[in-house]
Amino acid sequence: MTALRERWQSLPDYRKPNNNTQYSIADAALSAFAVFFMQSASFLAYQRDMNQRKGNSNAHTLFKIEQIPSDNQTRNLLDPIPPEQFDGEFEWVHQELKASGHLEGFRDYGNTYLIAMDGMTYFSSDTLSCPNCLKREDGAGTAHYYHSAVTPVIVKPDSPYVLPLMAEFIVPQDGHEKQDCERAAAKRWLASHSQLFSAHSVTYLGDDLYANHPFCEAIAHSYQQYFVCVAKPESHPALYEWLAMLEKAGAIEVLQERRWKGKFAEVWTYRWAPELPLRVGEDALGVNWFELTITREDTAERLYHNTWVTNHSVTASSVAALAKVGRARWKIENESNNTLKNNGYHLEHNFGHGQQHLSTVLFSLNLLAFLIHTAQHLISEPYRLLRTTLSVRRTFFDDLRALTRYVIFDSWDALFRFMLQGLEVVIPPGLFFSD
Repeated sequence: MTALRERWQSLPDYRKPNNNTQYSIADAALSAFAVFFMQSASFLAYQRDMNQRKGNSNAHTLFKIEQIPSDNQTRNLLDPIPPEQFDGEFEWVHQELKASGHLEGFRDYGNTYLIAMDGMTYFSSDTLSCPNCLKREDGAGTAHYYHSAVTPVIVKPDSPYVLPLMAEFIVPQDGHEKQDCERAAAKRWLASHSQLFSAHSVTYLGDDLYANHPFCEAIAHSYQQYFVCVAKPESHPALYEWLAMLEKAGAIEVLQERRWKGKFAEVWTYRWAPELPLRVGEDALGVNWFELTITREDTAERLYHNTWVTNHSVTASSVAALAKVGRARWKIENESNNTLKNNGYHLEHNFGHGQQHLSTVLFSLNLLAFLIHTAQHLISEPYRLLRTTLSVRRTFFDDLRALTRYVIFDSWDALFRFMLQGLEVVIPPGLFFSD
């Protein structure tokens, strides 16, 4: 929190110079972040009341807020700030994870990080809008306004954790007549942030929307990285014409595995073919195609099927691992988007829309809170011990909210020590830096 306060003191202040300026931009940003970190829309109200009664509050001791602005003041102060002003905080957290050695644990196939990319809509209204809203009209001509973003996350198969990266918002672009789209936003994200990773250290994962020539060519050639993207027959006719010819010639490689599931066996069938054109044309990008089909051995019922294209080499020794990588793309839905929507972050709730950037700024701060919660679970032993002891996520945050409503804690160490002692958990020696 000390680092965030230092960083946010340099956020742009669009107010006219005024000797009566009471609240700093840093206080506004920290106040909004505190709401998302505590997963409590009422947190600031309780802290204002505590400050009036006791002359201090957890907003100050835990979140480094010097003066708590009202909710409206917070919205007004943050509304003019472009959301990319907060991108550096995501990079900073990832650098801290790298320095601690925890980021290395997310490397996977070919010693690369798996970055899943997907778009999500987090706000929609028939009446409320701003200049950064996207717009669509239904069959009756009624206008619908909404906000969407591409939200890349680092994933790892078999890991319960995902690490969000900075979002790229799908917003109307200056000088463009066409409405912005997910593909264009994903390309902007690559142009802005791909330099965070060294060459050949990332495998980008995407659904069928991302398995197009410009996007995959940029990843392979411009950014010197890898991709594994879903590729469906209906959107890749040229690719599947080649596959049909190879199938007739018996030139598609096949590998089968039998896996016992306790009550029945599954047959995992892998098929693959190298160096196929992703589209029509002599300049078409050559990709390696592979497929996984899972069936029940006793009934022949198909349980799973998917197909991908990649610039990784596909062989009999690598196809199973690559299929596992391709399936990990779903973690952006299960461990990221669903968590943000349903597990306390209330991502689709309208915390404030504003007239400029407020909606996107609040989205960014909410996403940052999710990242820091995850980082704390990886790095902070007191945090992890509490989350393990209070195994239900909701119980942990309920306790945080209740305690900070009634008691002022001098530090996070003091708060976590109080909780562990109250739970009668044996505190390992050296767990805390302060008494």
